[in-house]
Formats: sequence, C-alpha cells, structure tokens
Amino acid sequence: MAKDKIILSEMDANFKNEIASMPGAEHFQRCFTCGTCTAACPVAEVHEDYDPRRIIRMCILGMKKEVLSSDLLWMCSRCYTCYALCPQGVKFTDVIDVLRDMAIKQGYIPKERYLEARELDKFVQELRCDLIDQKLHPDKKLDNKIKTKLENEIKVKW
Repeated sequence: MAKDKIILSEMDANFKNEIASMPGAEHFQRCFTCGTCTAACPVAEVHEDYDPRRIIRMCILGMKKEVLSSDLLWMCSRCYTCYALCPQGVKFTDVIDVLRDMAIKQGYIPKERYLEARELDKFVQELRCDLIDQKLHPDKKLDNKIKTKLENEIKVKW
C-alpha cells in the first residue's frame, strides 16, 4: 500500500461514502484506529504490510486507487477475528468483501481473482486441518497426501 505523501485534494472524497453505502460496510467509518483488529489478525502476524486499520484509514482518506488495486485486499483470510473483537462494530471482514467486490466491478482486478482467492482460502483451511491431524496422529499416507496437495497447488498460477 502507499507510503508516500498524501495530497488530500487528489483523493476521492466520496470513496468513504461509496463504501459505507454497501451492505456490511455501513459502520466502517466508526473505526478510531485502536489496533484491536491488527493485533488479533493472523495475517498481520505473518505479513508486516498487512494492517486492517491502515486499510480503513486509507479508505476514509479517499485513497481509492491505492486501496482497490492493492494485493493486500486478497491477503485477508476471512477468519472474522477482527469482526468479533472490534469495539466499534466495524465488521472489517465484510468491508474487505465490499472492497474486493468494488475492485472487480470497477476494473481494478479481474473477476477471476475472487474465485481463485476463495479456492485458495478453502485449500489453506484444508491444508491447515491436514497438518494439525498429521501432528496429532502421524501417518505416512497423510504425509504423502499433504506433499501432493502442496506440489499441485504450487503449479497453479494466478
């Protein structure tokens, strides 16, 4: 995401209203950047550039192009931890869905990206469950299944 100087007169002042008019994102402007979402986010824990409150702030500032063209929109694992913990009821997971939808409809991202992201989310959850099962109950067959899944997924290109 952008880290350069922000010139407000060049931003889209209506972007925040456009987002807030969408179901699920009505209250996103309530965010007061407490950091609860980021502190609890499993993606932010492993990806130093991923910061839900920064995404919200960029939306409020009108940084439409920077937000809708960002790869970070697709990093959210949709675990709903931020949603459950936000003291302001921002529903960040729903906001991410709204932003992804806007990115597709407004031509920032190809439509296929959404379907691929959903498939990848499912794959990651299945892999996570298999790995936990393997740790708890080591099994050579499951070990091979995990390796094959990973090899096949690595071959898939976005």
